[in-house]
Amino acid sequence: MTIPSMLCYAFVAVVSIQITYYLSFLFFFSLKRAETRIKKHIPISLIICAKNESENLKKNIPLILNQNYSNFEIVLVNDSSYDDTLEVMKRFDAQYDNIKLVDVKTNEAFWGNKKYALTLGIKASKHDFLVFTDADCTPNSEQWLAQISSHFSNDKSIVLGYGAYAKKKFSVLNKLIRFETVMTALQYFSYAKMGEPYMGVGRNMAYRKALFFNNRGFNNHMSIKSGDDDLFINEVANASNTSVCFTKESFTISEPKTRFKDWIHQKRRHISTASLYKLKHKFLLSLFYLSTLLFWVLGSYILLIGFAWPWIVSLIGLRFIIQWLSFGFTAKKFEETDLIILMPVLEFFLITTQLSIFIANLISKPKHWK
Repeated sequence: MTIPSMLCYAFVAVVSIQITYYLSFLFFFSLKRAETRIKKHIPISLIICAKNESENLKKNIPLILNQNYSNFEIVLVNDSSYDDTLEVMKRFDAQYDNIKLVDVKTNEAFWGNKKYALTLGIKASKHDFLVFTDADCTPNSEQWLAQISSHFSNDKSIVLGYGAYAKKKFSVLNKLIRFETVMTALQYFSYAKMGEPYMGVGRNMAYRKALFFNNRGFNNHMSIKSGDDDLFINEVANASNTSVCFTKESFTISEPKTRFKDWIHQKRRHISTASLYKLKHKFLLSLFYLSTLLFWVLGSYILLIGFAWPWIVSLIGLRFIIQWLSFGFTAKKFEETDLIILMPVLEFFLITTQLSIFIANLISKPKHWK
């Protein structure tokens, strides 16, 4: 058997894996409609951990206070900020009865670790149902808390939400960031629907305080600077205790990075936690990434040498059609339809960027959460 023939068979296998993945995503999440549940207004503690976020707090705390929700407190955690974050928090604390302030000093143990700061915030909260977001996150509606909390039940102690990024005109980086966000959400929502939840995003998620302490909180990975969201969820989530919420009213909107260097630094921190996922999740996610990378590498090479090109073009076309359906339906749910036509170009740039990040993380690990 010639080398081109072997590569062609390998490409068929790669495309088969990709199509299987995308068909799974399509039927388990892309085609699902968001559920609107009865609003329960159970007591909620909303926890926001902030480091040097004074301007974002001034902007977003009033919007959170304006939520159409009858019983909630806001726990503001100042993680050793060196701007006027603490002063801003104190002003809100003095003005509103449902705001509680936690100040993490620089001389406390585990300084610089967001998980330690979050743990103090969780301990200070007075309610069993916890919602988490970041200081730079804006609720997409006044129903945000009501939508997220409606998914709690006697069985469901984890709720995974969607954290979008704001659109910026004429920015290639912005489109790449939003594309990666939609692809990540497509995966973690699909896996959760398939009974294999493996992560959530700290910009928009919720769980019960009892679940946190019954599983010893972040103790098993406290030394890892990132992963307060995905590592904890990967550790405790299962098919029976996890629900997903993706109504448009339940989104949060964050300000994206505007410099490529800053985004790479952020992604390096996020990707560094994946090696600590459960083995089955590492295998499935690695298989998806490697098959995507090989799709581009093998497909480009075989087309370049002109071997069996009608078959190769047909396989590439079939894969793109199924991917477009899966991504397209998902992008529509998340109000990111401008990305659909650019999907192949954005995927190529994302896959090559992720490869460079993997290589960089092998050389040195990110050391700080911010």
